[in-house]
Amino acid sequence: MSEKQVSPAVKIGLELGPVLLFFLGYISTRGQSYQIGETEYDAFILLTAAFIPLMALATFVLWKLSGRLSRLQLVTLVMVILFGGLTVWLNDERFFKMKPTAVYSIFATLLFIGLARGQSWLELVMEGALPLTHEGWIVLTRRLALMFAAMALANEFVWRTMSTDAWVNFRTFVLPLALFGFFIAQGKLFERYSTASDKQ
Repeated sequence: MSEKQVSPAVKIGLELGPVLLFFLGYISTRGQSYQIGETEYDAFILLTAAFIPLMALATFVLWKLSGRLSRLQLVTLVMVILFGGLTVWLNDERFFKMKPTAVYSIFATLLFIGLARGQSWLELVMEGALPLTHEGWIVLTRRLALMFAAMALANEFVWRTMSTDAWVNFRTFVLPLALFGFFIAQGKLFERYSTASDKQ
């Protein structure tokens, strides 16, 4: 399937939509539990069970619209299925809370491995989406690897020391905004290492 252009609004909606729906479902059912067969499930567990196919559907739609998926999107989907599945199977919400830690740790580790080899695997993943020199990609990769590591540590701290309410708010709003803010803050880097001016 050839790659097609997808509007940024649609792309963001498909990527963040499932997370926002999980949040809305949580705030409307928090504190409730449901008996299914002989097992009692907290609403959080059932929402996790619903989140898995919803995330898979959103990823599938994005693939159908764009003709491609990034490695980051595929890794995220696999981790949602793995940790979400463990959460539902073991009836233990801690596994789903660990998922962001695992995802960001994997991303950070892979980027650091690439850097150790003198490569920017971020550039390979993004397939040159940003007009940066090799040096610029290396700097951006180093910063993003550190950012992912910090986000993994922050998620561990929040879910282990704070309430489920706090973690859901943190996961829904703080983590995405932190990543968005990170890229906004790289404006000077993009300007300094841009290759766009070389093509003019």
